[in-house]
Amino acid sequence: MHYRNVGKAGIKVSEIALGSWMTRLEDTAAVDNAMDIAKKAFDAGVNFFDCADAYSGGDAEVFLGRFIKEIPREDVVISSKVFFPTGDSVNGRGLSRKHIFNNCDRSLKNLNTDYIDLYYCHRFDPTTPLEETLQALSDLVDQGKILYYGVSEEWSAARIERAERIISERHLHPLTVVQPEYNMVDRYIEHEIVDTCDYYGIGITPFSPLAQGLLTGKYRKGQPIPAGSRATWQSDHQINDLLTDENLDKVEQLLGVADELGLKMPTLALAWILRLPTISSVIVGASKPSQLDSSLAASGVTLPADALAEIDHILGFKRFERHIG
Repeated sequence: MHYRNVGKAGIKVSEIALGSWMTRLEDTAAVDNAMDIAKKAFDAGVNFFDCADAYSGGDAEVFLGRFIKEIPREDVVISSKVFFPTGDSVNGRGLSRKHIFNNCDRSLKNLNTDYIDLYYCHRFDPTTPLEETLQALSDLVDQGKILYYGVSEEWSAARIERAERIISERHLHPLTVVQPEYNMVDRYIEHEIVDTCDYYGIGITPFSPLAQGLLTGKYRKGQPIPAGSRATWQSDHQINDLLTDENLDKVEQLLGVADELGLKMPTLALAWILRLPTISSVIVGASKPSQLDSSLAASGVTLPADALAEIDHILGFKRFERHIG
């Protein structure tokens, strides 16, 4: 396993991280399976485990707390997030100082730890002044409850720039990390966010690197959806929306590139993300231990220039730039 700094901060994380968003904990067998996956990841060198207060109604944090109980705390980097409601109170959601403080304490209790390494704003909150949110997060750093903070989805480059201005004016602890969606078929962060993070020394820890499973290669054009796959049970149908003819045609071509390089499709997709030095770690999921192998294999892989050029041609991505004249 290879490790990278989170932006310009000193903390180091494994290039592959294990996320908890899709971790299933509905019964004892599911919990045992999740524990086997987490142990396999840690034994392979994964030190970064991503979570959120809203995942499985808080049970994902409790599970993660159980997992790290027997591990020296310095050996793992734990993240969580705040925004979504975890109760019925009118103040029980968003990024107000009250909700951030309440839910940070809740997460610490769930995780059974004294501090959270990386603490993210799970969404952007237009109802709370950004100054209030950033001050609260910086104060949590002062209190030792979190070590670094960052933002997740819905934070545009403009919002990050605004946050940086407030941080500078108020002399707050820095914004260290962002967690956007990023994969071969969703490259929006390349328009502006990557450059912004490069400039400020902010690390990027993308989620959904395999596009809900599209980039595993299990979904093929003209073939039935595999039994038991996410497309057969995911309630919000995100993967089903991605199973277009256009995307499946791209997958067929990308599978050819992977074959030429002697890589599995998930390994290619993750190594492609890690080509960017701004990427600190890629957050993956797994429903069984064997699924981890192709993800773990991506760490340390350098894709040749001709393969990267062919991938760009297949994907057909064009960065937005407006020119006059």
